[in-house]
Amino acid sequence: MLNDLIIIGAGPAGSSAAIYAASRGISVRLLEQQAVGGLIGQVSTVTHYAAIAAHETGAGFARRLQEQLAAAKVEVCVEAVHQVALTGPVKTVRTAANTYQARAVILANGSTPNRLDIPGEAELDGHGMNLNAARDGRAYAGHNLYVVGGADGAIKEALYLAQYAHKLVVVHFEDQLGAIPQFVTPLLQLSNLELRLHTRLSALEGKQAISRLQLTDVHSGESHWYEDPGAGVFVYAGSTPNTTLYPELKLEKGYIPVNEKMETSLPGVYAAGDIRVKQVRQIATAVADGAVAGINAAAYVKSVTRTCV
Repeated sequence: MLNDLIIIGAGPAGSSAAIYAASRGISVRLLEQQAVGGLIGQVSTVTHYAAIAAHETGAGFARRLQEQLAAAKVEVCVEAVHQVALTGPVKTVRTAANTYQARAVILANGSTPNRLDIPGEAELDGHGMNLNAARDGRAYAGHNLYVVGGADGAIKEALYLAQYAHKLVVVHFEDQLGAIPQFVTPLLQLSNLELRLHTRLSALEGKQAISRLQLTDVHSGESHWYEDPGAGVFVYAGSTPNTTLYPELKLEKGYIPVNEKMETSLPGVYAAGDIRVKQVRQIATAVADGAVAGINAAAYVKSVTRTCV
């Protein structure tokens, strides 16, 4: 069966695109490798989105996206995409179980959080390292919690984790935090905060749990080990766009360039959200990208359908 539109990624951008495209009367198949909502479903709180409910959680936001997709009768398939062919009038998208075809495709599969690539990280992944604040914070209550990063996302999650931490250690490689005052001001007022600037987490040790951590001063290069059994480490060190699937597209620093219609360089192929070249990466801009991509992809599908009749 030939779909009108396939969307890869069910985060805010992909979900928004699906809802807008379906409202134009075309068939939409949405492919998501994990769960509707994408990375937003993993954050503790959602902020700054217009008209958001007070104390909105990422899980709650993702749940409402899923409900809205169901109401729009969008078919959501939980499958990881392994290969795509985007040139030509019919696009092909392959997963482990299925091969799908469509007249148009929207690429909205976002980015993957970066790892630190330090000794001990892989061995302790999920056992104290690379944790999810919303999911794992409570389980580490009473232990020392480390947040690696200094941008908005890191400090917002640090504020959430402070309620569980015996001591909250924020580790940032620069000389000052990069987050906005709305997050930095309350952070600095925490009684259990230890702020380690111009510092990197450089190594970990432990078996099935962290036993000690190594911190390195960026300026002096000096490293010290700290005994901290049972500590939890939450890493917010940026992310990398998920564009390796798309060798047919020209990229800019790993991101997909588009025009104001969210069109890529290939006819019938659109990109929306964190995967595209843009200045601001927020839920609001992802949803806006998705709306624009969905509307224009639907118009494209209708135009080529009329041509083929």
